Amino acid sequence: MLPQLIALDMDGTLLDGNGQLPPDFAAISTRAHKLGVTLVPASGRQLATLQEMFPHEDTFIAENGSVVVHDNRVISATTLPSTAVHAAISALRTVDVPHTIVLCTPDTAYVHKSADDQARAEIAKYYRSVEWVDNLDPLLDTNIIKIAAYCADGSEKHLYQPLLAAVPEHNIAISGAVWLDVMANGVNKGVALQTMSKLLAVPISRTAAFGDFLNDYELLHEAGTAIAMENAHPKLKEIADRIAPPNTEYGVMTVLRQLFDSEES
Repeated sequence: MLPQLIALDMDGTLLDGNGQLPPDFAAISTRAHKLGVTLVPASGRQLATLQEMFPHEDTFIAENGSVVVHDNRVISATTLPSTAVHAAISALRTVDVPHTIVLCTPDTAYVHKSADDQARAEIAKYYRSVEWVDNLDPLLDTNIIKIAAYCADGSEKHLYQPLLAAVPEHNIAISGAVWLDVMANGVNKGVALQTMSKLLAVPISRTAAFGDFLNDYELLHEAGTAIAMENAHPKLKEIADRIAPPNTEYGVMTVLRQLFDSEES
């Protein structure tokens, strides 16, 4: 049975090795709409970034599930408690290895002006709306939905344990080799998929999700049909119902075409 709601992770999943959308994504999106299927970009990326990437879509799971949008309306934006923000930032500041902190709000991201060129280039991939500031401290008590940390030498290796010790009750997601995200307890892509499923009155059994990395684990676990990429982390493949070809071969598009062809035949 064709899923009615399909969540698509971005990096390492829908996007190719250069971080670009498949050239025929617009065509597959049109087919989805005709079949009554909602395609939902589900990413650690900022909402503003996803809206720029998908100007004709109006449903998104952004910031690793912290922000859920439907009909271009923010359905939920879950903030981190101020105490957790302060604790996480204090922990990160004890790490001697170079890293860059990104404070994320529903509308923009704040980064210290001291970020080096490598960090700025990496941040530009994922955050279209950025404010460069002299001091992050005055922002710690604002509506922070996520703390992202970039570490060129490895986010898990250097940042995970200090953050786990500081905010063990909250969700620390390893979202890539050089990225790590801190969200409020109970925030992840899987919970966001549940929210979207209820909002659209789609049974969770009629949902599907594509993913490749650990921040997609809950998403695939909750989805009615879990589809891991060939290039996915082994833990995702363990829970997958199906393996798609790698993102470098546009594996998501291959599987979507197969699903849609079966429905139309």
